[in-house]
Amino acid sequence: MHRKTIVASLITMLLASVFAFGSDKVKGMITNRTGETLIVKSGGQDTTVVISDSTRVKDDRGLFGLEKQEMGFTVLMPGLKVEVEGTSDGQGRFVAKTITVDGDDLESAEMIEAGLHPTAQQVEANVQRLEAHSGQLAEHKVKIEANQQNILQNQQDIAAHEQKIAENMKDIEENTNRFATLADYDVKGEATVHFTVGSSKISAKDQEELTKLAETAKGQTGYIVEVTGHADATGSDEMNTQLSEARAKAVIQYLYQKGKVPMRHIVAPGAMGEYEATAPNETKAGRAENRRVEVKVLVNKGITGS
Repeated sequence: MHRKTIVASLITMLLASVFAFGSDKVKGMITNRTGETLIVKSGGQDTTVVISDSTRVKDDRGLFGLEKQEMGFTVLMPGLKVEVEGTSDGQGRFVAKTITVDGDDLESAEMIEAGLHPTAQQVEANVQRLEAHSGQLAEHKVKIEANQQNILQNQQDIAAHEQKIAENMKDIEENTNRFATLADYDVKGEATVHFTVGSSKISAKDQEELTKLAETAKGQTGYIVEVTGHADATGSDEMNTQLSEARAKAVIQYLYQKGKVPMRHIVAPGAMGEYEATAPNETKAGRAENRRVEVKVLVNKGITGS
């Protein structure tokens, strides 16, 4: 009888352990990122997700999601929708084994990060169209009997444009909220790397600055590194965007390989092209200032107590 009681107790403890540490999923939006932890909001509840070197980040593409594309930790930015598979660690946290991102949502997030989201321009264009249709409507009212059908069509066009404007305004608000959490971080260190015309090669002087910044970063608790690339106004918009992205990636590669900054502490680079110039592009000195990559070491204010 005593032996049966012991066996039953062991089975109960085993089942409890399985339920406590068993595999599970968390699906929602990243609202915060601090070092190696993410806060994922799902159904109004926040879950702390822990990432490690063994965590796999992927995007399911193709028919039925059968095509798997491996991603880097840099894509895990605030506002991105994710599905996390992993296990509870018994401390109220969720240890991530696999993180699946939404490719379309990621593309939208990267466009915002690069300052290329077109919604504001779409709204302005739709407003202009609405004003044009309003003028046409006033003219049609003068000849209402002869142009009733045209007036009805214009009213429908106006309604469609108003709906489009409302949708674009909602899109702008959502994407603004997506990156509003970046204001919750304190800057603990920063550096600006400059480049020669058409180049993404880092000078020896700037390599020293990046090495110092990497040491500053690794001395912080729960830090993340933000990298944004820029170009001068020489060349086309497309070429400048590609060049600013190449410069940002070169800096990230140096921080990872030489500075020993773990990739999971670096957020996706922003390719700003010629936008957000710090100096006039009409002068040689100004263009030299604009060919740059800005690097910031950020720590969540909740950690610093700000």
